[in-house]
This record gives sequence, C-alpha cells and structure tokens, in this order.
Amino acid sequence: MRVGVPPRNRRELLRKTLWIGVWLVFLNAPVQDLVSGRHTPGATAAGWLGLGAFVAAYLALVFRNMGRPFSGRRITALIVVLALLASLLAATLGHAWLGLFVYVAVVCGAVLPPRAAYGAIPATAAVMLLIGLHVGVRQAHDLILLVLLVGFAMTGVSQLVRTTVELRQARATVAQLAANEERLRLARDLHDLLGHSLSLITLKSELAGRMLPGHPDKAAQQVADIEQVSRQALVDVREAVSGYRRPRMATELAGAQVALAAAGVTAQMPAEADLADVPEDSESALAWVLREAITNVVRHSGAGRCTVELLRRQTLDGSVLELAVEDDGSGGSGGGPGNGLTGLAERLETVGGTLEASRVRHGFRLVARVPAPAPADVGSGA
Repeated sequence: MRVGVPPRNRRELLRKTLWIGVWLVFLNAPVQDLVSGRHTPGATAAGWLGLGAFVAAYLALVFRNMGRPFSGRRITALIVVLALLASLLAATLGHAWLGLFVYVAVVCGAVLPPRAAYGAIPATAAVMLLIGLHVGVRQAHDLILLVLLVGFAMTGVSQLVRTTVELRQARATVAQLAANEERLRLARDLHDLLGHSLSLITLKSELAGRMLPGHPDKAAQQVADIEQVSRQALVDVREAVSGYRRPRMATELAGAQVALAAAGVTAQMPAEADLADVPEDSESALAWVLREAITNVVRHSGAGRCTVELLRRQTLDGSVLELAVEDDGSGGSGGGPGNGLTGLAERLETVGGTLEASRVRHGFRLVARVPAPAPADVGSGA
C-alpha cells in the first residue's frame, strides 16, 4: 500500500479501507452498550445517531485526501465535532463511550501539524479524564495512557508520511533537472557536430553559386565537397544519436529502483553490475530488457514485490550474462507474448542472446541471456 497518496484503484482502496477498519475495534464497547438494553429507547436511538455521526466525521478525516483535499478550517471543524460528540456521548451514556477519545487523539496526531498535535493530544486526554470523574474514574485511568501513546504515535506516522511525500517530490524534481541537463547536453553536442559542417556547406554553396557561370568545373568540385561534408555530418549525427539511445545497465538499475519505489513495489536489486568485458551491444540489449520488464511490472502486473538478478553463468555454450526479473503479480493480460516481448527477443537475437518468459507459482519471471566472455578468458586466444 502506497504511503501518503490516494489509492489509484479499487484494490488499493480496499487495502486502505481494511487497514483503517481494524482500528474501529474500539467501537466494540459503545455498540455493546447500545444493544444491552440498559438505556431508554430514546437514548438508544440518540446513541446510534451520535455514533454514526462520529464514525462519519472520523472516516471523512481519514479519507480527506481523496477527491478534493479538505481545507485547514474544515479539518479543524471536523476535529471539534469529533471532540464534542465524544464528550457528549460519554457524559450522557456512560464510561463505555470513553474509548471514542482514542479516535480523537488518532485524528489529532494524523492530520494536525506537529505543534498543534502536541497540544491537542494532551488536551484530549485531559477532557476524557474530567468526564471520567463523573462516569467512570477507573476506565478513564485505564485509557489515558492509551490515548497519549496512540496520539503521539500517529504524529510519528504522520511525519513519516510527510517525509515520504517530500521524498517523492524531490525525486521527481531531480528527474526533471536531469532531463533538462540532458537536453542541454544534447543541444551542445549537436551544435558542436553540425555547426562546423553547416557553416562549411553554406560557404561552399556560395562559392559554387559564384563559380557556376564562368567556371562550371570548379563549381562542380565545390558541389562534390558539399556532398562529402553533408554525408559526414549525417554519419556524425547518427553516431551521436545512437550513443544517446543506447541504455546502460547501471542507469537502468537505478531507474528501476526509483520506478518500483514510486509504484509501491518492494524491490530487491543487485548490489552492483558485473559488466567487465561485456560488449556494449550486449549490455544495451539487456538494459532494454530490464527497462521493458520494469515497465510491465509497474503498469500491468499489480505486483507488490519484484526481484532483479544480474549474474554470470557458465553454460555448455560458454559464459553468459543472465538478467532475471521476477514479480508476484498477475503478469498482465493476454495469453501470448506481446509486442514488447517479441521486440526484446528480436533485439537479443541480434547479439546472440535468448529470452524466456514464463509464469511461476506466485507471479511472472523474465530471463534474458547474452554471451559474455569470462574476464579470465579475455586475451587467452593467442
């Protein structure tokens, strides 16, 4: 379950609802009090109405970030309503209702700023103790420590959520800055590559235009030079673009870690990539496989855990570098390999590699292998 963000689908909404529903156990005492028959019909009806209003206000605060977030004034008003309902119900219906102050402390710790929560939680405990003097001193003494502990614990959880949200925002900012820097670098490199060539083409075009009427042979030589320069510029641009488009395994591993964390997927990644003496084309092919696999995990699998392994293996056909990506999700929809897997298989074939995709007991597993000479074998062919 993702922390600090609204649920994206029904599955996440159900998880969050179940997690919140566990804490409704403290309503057991008020409900038993209402069904016990100890109160008059009017008091029982009023108790049910008050309890329903209390739970509605509590859930509204818990799900405050779904849809349009609540304003500060609305949050404060709902907390005041919770405190007044808890006080009124406990004072009129008895000590069984003192547990409602636990919810008031939880909400104070969860939604208020730390400074306000540090004052509101002890105040909630004090109000409960004062009401307990009239309806049940022993029960109030039993609950006061719980109110304080749960309330202050929720301030810690709330701070953790805020830190997580700020971390996500910082990651997004860093990614945006990195993308901007990459655009600037690409612009500088293209300027360096094409600036001289285009200037030379312009100059020779002007010379050819001047020479064309009286010296067609010299003009033809200038046109031939223009063709040669333009062809070389085209080669340089293609090499530069190819270098930009070639992914690196280290970069893809770091990106996979960030993507999985942002999607709320528990990731187990290799500590480092052993890519010694691995050809660039083979490394690039594996990096494409990792990118496609992580994209599928994040977008389609609904997984909660993903394991990435990168290691060398010795097979009958020689040493290979193996990349394995396994998750505990559904593997997406469809009964056959999609266009993404087909494209990856074709890409691996160009470097002599193979691709295997299969469902496992608790999810989906993708294995890619490319030939990789062992470091000890390099230079031993002499």
